[in-house]
Amino acid sequence: MTAGTSGDSTLAVIPARGGSKRIPRKNIRAFAGVPLLARTIDLLRSAGVFDRIIVSTDDEEIVQVALSAGAEVPFRRPPELSGDRVITAPVIEHAIQSMDGLGSMASFVCCVYPGAAIASVADIRAGLEKLCSSDFDYVFAGTSFPYPIQRALRFLPDGGCAMFWPEHKETLSQDLEHAYHDAGQFYWGTRAAWLEHRPVFSPRSHLLVVPRYRVQDIDTPEDWERAEMIFQFIQQERERK
Repeated sequence: MTAGTSGDSTLAVIPARGGSKRIPRKNIRAFAGVPLLARTIDLLRSAGVFDRIIVSTDDEEIVQVALSAGAEVPFRRPPELSGDRVITAPVIEHAIQSMDGLGSMASFVCCVYPGAAIASVADIRAGLEKLCSSDFDYVFAGTSFPYPIQRALRFLPDGGCAMFWPEHKETLSQDLEHAYHDAGQFYWGTRAAWLEHRPVFSPRSHLLVVPRYRVQDIDTPEDWERAEMIFQFIQQERERK
């Protein structure tokens, strides 16, 4: 067993559907020379904390990439959970229930997006440790905004601009509360939390703060290039140590 107490088991679920409009075939596109999904599977295997790593997909090409990278694909995701408007929670619930039906009941389940290739093994391990040693429902990665959100601007219909919170016009930056956002990488949760549809962003969740340089959404070609540069930088740093 890899989790915190005897009898606990851990499951990684990577939701990777075939459709991707902004970056076609994103999940299996070559990322630093290797399919993005394969990079993330390799990361999870390196973490050494998962009893099973599975991919939830509706796409046969993704199935082959996942299997070649060392993950399992023990079921296929149904069409009603494969559209571009489907949220993640029911996909994870379906995966847990499907694994239950195959005789594999996980105590701790980690949803990991295919674009998590630049996440840290240490952060994944720390997330599980925090979940096992606390009463939280979830532990997920997040990072700080690089600039105070209280001083954010918006465009007006006539082309001008205005502050979202004008009451902070004269407030010194150092006096404003720090704000954080989801890193879009991994989400450790208890079995009960996922199956009971408890919200991930709530007082029952712990935000594991990770450095900003290791956080990058991959939604556009520019995002992709930046993520590859970050990945290559991280790899070079590991080789130096």
